Amino acid sequence: MRGSKIIKVLSYALLIFMALLMFLPFFWTISTSFKAAGNVIGNNSLFPANPTLEAYRTVLFEVPFPRWFLNSFIVAALVTILNLIFDSMAGYALARLRFPGSKTIFLIILGSMMVPAQVTMIPVFKILQGMGMVDTYRGLIVPFMASAFGIFLMKQFFESLPRELEEAAMMDGCSHFRIFWQIILPLSSPALAALAIFTFLASWNSFMMPLIIVSVPEMYTLPLGIAMFKQQYSTNWTVLMAASVLITLPVAVLYLFFQRWFIEGISFSGLKG
Repeated sequence: MRGSKIIKVLSYALLIFMALLMFLPFFWTISTSFKAAGNVIGNNSLFPANPTLEAYRTVLFEVPFPRWFLNSFIVAALVTILNLIFDSMAGYALARLRFPGSKTIFLIILGSMMVPAQVTMIPVFKILQGMGMVDTYRGLIVPFMASAFGIFLMKQFFESLPRELEEAAMMDGCSHFRIFWQIILPLSSPALAALAIFTFLASWNSFMMPLIIVSVPEMYTLPLGIAMFKQQYSTNWTVLMAASVLITLPVAVLYLFFQRWFIEGISFSGLKG
């Protein structure tokens, strides 16, 4: 009994140590954002000697950070909403409806997850260029309206729901769409929350695809705008860290708000280890 308590205490101590170790880079980011511009290089202190909001004033008022923030929010929000709609519909169709080629379609969707994103960059750009979507919100949203991972996640969750609910609804004369909309979706909040967090985070932090699709500064998203602070021969570290803190806050708030549903969605969808 005593040995098990010691093991439990050591386990908690190890977990706390690992958590602090992983939090240290983020703490350094916050600390550096409050330092003066000339007090970063050669200063190994984790705490700013004379805290200042100069870097935050630069980010908010001297560069088009609010426009970049708005662009990222519009793109990430619309991509998330569209993924919730299309991924859930496709996942339900593959999980519950039986039609010719359904298994083949699902295997193709799974196979697309193995294709590196770098392989599709040039084809996506050429298609968007031909459709006149370069340097537009449509170009940043349309190619990412649905994802193979989201379809797989929702299909796995729908298969865990009891079929008796749908059979009872069909006996009452409900169509497949009405069953999906009024019965299945209300029960799918954990999986939808998990998908929303995954999708929003991926879109919010996306760098390579916006870099290819967008070339005008007015259409930059936050990752592209922040990259401008890093120049060839010098880097404004305080401004870069202040922007990094501001770009992290929406994602942290989103995760804290959906945390309970996120954990339930992961466990019910069969993605736990």
